[in-house]
Amino acid sequence: MAEQVYDEVVDAKPDEEGYERGLGSRQIQMIAIGGAIGTGLFLGAGTAISKSGPSLILSYAVAGVVIFAIMRALGELLTYRPVAGSFSEYAREFVGPFAGYVTGWTYWLFWVVTGMAETTAAAVYVKFWAPDIPQWLSALTFLVILYGANLISVKLFGEIEFWFSMIKVTAIIGMILIGVGVLTLGFSDAGDTASITHLWENGGFFPKGIGATVMTLQIVMFAYLGVELVGVTAGESENPQKTLPRAINTLPWRIALFYIGALVVILSLVPWTEFQPGVSPFVAAFGKIGIPAAAGIINFVVLTAALSSCNSGMYSTGRMLRDLALRGQAPGRLTKLNASRTPSAAISLSCVLMGAGVVLNYLVPAKAFEYITSVATVCGLWTWAMILICQIRYRKAWKGGHLPPPGFKAPGGTWSSWAALAFLALVVVLIALDESNRISLYVFPGWAVVLVVGYQVLKRRRPEAVHAVAHDHLHARNGAGAGAAAKTGNGDGTTGGEGR
Repeated sequence: MAEQVYDEVVDAKPDEEGYERGLGSRQIQMIAIGGAIGTGLFLGAGTAISKSGPSLILSYAVAGVVIFAIMRALGELLTYRPVAGSFSEYAREFVGPFAGYVTGWTYWLFWVVTGMAETTAAAVYVKFWAPDIPQWLSALTFLVILYGANLISVKLFGEIEFWFSMIKVTAIIGMILIGVGVLTLGFSDAGDTASITHLWENGGFFPKGIGATVMTLQIVMFAYLGVELVGVTAGESENPQKTLPRAINTLPWRIALFYIGALVVILSLVPWTEFQPGVSPFVAAFGKIGIPAAAGIINFVVLTAALSSCNSGMYSTGRMLRDLALRGQAPGRLTKLNASRTPSAAISLSCVLMGAGVVLNYLVPAKAFEYITSVATVCGLWTWAMILICQIRYRKAWKGGHLPPPGFKAPGGTWSSWAALAFLALVVVLIALDESNRISLYVFPGWAVVLVVGYQVLKRRRPEAVHAVAHDHLHARNGAGAGAAAKTGNGDGTTGGEGR
C-alpha cells in the first residue's frame, strides 16, 4: 500500500546527486516544445489523414487535452519533488518498489528502442542527398557525434536540443504563414484551388465516419510521445520550480499552433483525398504551392526531428539507468559521473545498445526489427499512466496531511487524472482492434516477464535494493533543497525533516 511506502525511510541518495543544474529556461522551453513535435507530425500525419480526413484535427485536439492533463499531473509531482529519476522515483514513492523498478526500466527501454529506430531513420534520410553513402556509416556517425555531445555537458545537450527544436518550429511556422498567405492573397500555384471549404467538402468533416476518427486516436497519441521528457530534466534545471511550470503551461498553445493550426492550413491548401499514406503532408502541401525543393526542405526537418529524438534518448536513458543503479537495481558501475557531472557509464551502455539496433536492422528481417521497436508504444502508455496514478496517490497523501501541497496544482485535481487514465485505456483497446498496431500488445508481455523474473532475482540477491524506496516525504519549503532523504519520525507514521 502507498501508506506503507510513505513510512519506509532509508539512506537514499539525494534526488539530483552529483548533477549540474545547467539547463536554463530558454533550453527547457525548447525541449518542451521539441518534445511535442516529431516525425509523427511530419510523416505520420499523412497516414492518419488518409484514414479519417479533416476530422483528424478533432483527434489531435481531444488527445491534446489528455496530454495536457498528464503534463499538469506531472507538473504537480515535479514541483513537489524535482528529481532526475522522475517517473520511476514517483512510482517508488507512491505505488511501491516494484512499480518504480518497472517504470524505470520501461522508460529506459522506451528511449533505447526509439533511439534504435531514429538513428536508422536518420541514416535513411541522408540517402535522399547522398545515396552512395552506406547507411551504416551515416547511422554510426550520428550516434558518435550525439554520444560525444551528451558526455561533454548537460549544457551542450540542451543547446543542441534547442536548435533542433528551433528548426522544427521554424518549419511549421513558416508553413503556416505561407499557407495563410495563399488562402488570403491567392498567390502561388495553389492559389486558385486553396480554400477553407476543403475542411467540409469531399464527404464532410467526418468523411469516413466517427468510428474511423476514433481509431486515429492511437496514431495521434503516439505522435505526442516524448512530451514528458521535460520531467527528466527536473534534476538539472536551473530553477525547476519556475521553469517547469512555465514550460508545461505553454503546452496548450503549442498543440493548438503546431498540430491543429498546421493541419487546418494544410487541409485547406490541399483536399484530404490527395494525401497518401507514408507521404509527408508537408511535402504534398509544399509541392502544391510550388515551393522549390519542397521535398528536400522537409527531409532536412525530418532528419533533425530524428536526431533530436536520438539525442533526447541518450539523455534520458543515461539519467534513468543511473537512477536504477543508485537504487541497486542496475550494475553499480553505472552510477559513475565524469568530470562534467554527466552519467557517462549509463549513457555509454545505452548508446551501445542503440548502435546494436542499427546492426540488428541489417541482420534480421524488417518484421523482427518492427517487433522490437513496437514495444516503445506501450512503454509510453505505461509511463503516462504511472504519472497519473502517482499524482492521484500524492493528492491522497497531501489531503491526509502526510505531504505538503504542490506549488503547481493540476486543474481538476484527481478527476482530470482519472479521465485521462480512462482515455489511455481506450487507446489500448483501439490498439487491440487495429491489426497493423496490435503487435505492440504482443511484444510487451514478453518484456513484462523479463522484468518480473529480474525483480525476483533482485529480491533474493539484493533485498535492500527493492526496499530502498523512500526519500523525505514531508519536504521543507524553506529553499534549503527538496528531495533529500529524511530520518526524523513525526510520531504519526509519517516522516519529516528539513531538506538538505
